[in-house]
Amino acid sequence: MTTQFEKDMQSPNRELFLKVRELLLKVDGIEETQKPRITTFSNAKGGICHLRTMPHGVDVGFLKGAKMTDAVGRLTGTGKAIRVLELSCFEEDVCAYYLRQAIELNR
Repeated sequence: MTTQFEKDMQSPNRELFLKVRELLLKVDGIEETQKPRITTFSNAKGGICHLRTMPHGVDVGFLKGAKMTDAVGRLTGTGKAIRVLELSCFEEDVCAYYLRQAIELNR
């Protein structure tokens, strides 16, 4: 069975996926898990986000996104927990803004 990570590596949005992945893995303590349907990132306190390629670019799904402050106004979703950051290009400052909150929510 092909994992989502393997599909992401074949995607036209591979480079964007790899840039976001690199940003996530730079954070001390974050580990990647390549699951059949999604690639997830977590630390010792639990899950932080998932990442996958999409036709528009990549989606970063923050597992506790509903609890985040969205001053940038970029998160989508209305569920009880997850909020998604849709990216069509690498925006390091935007990613870092949400990532800091996601890590803080895990403490």
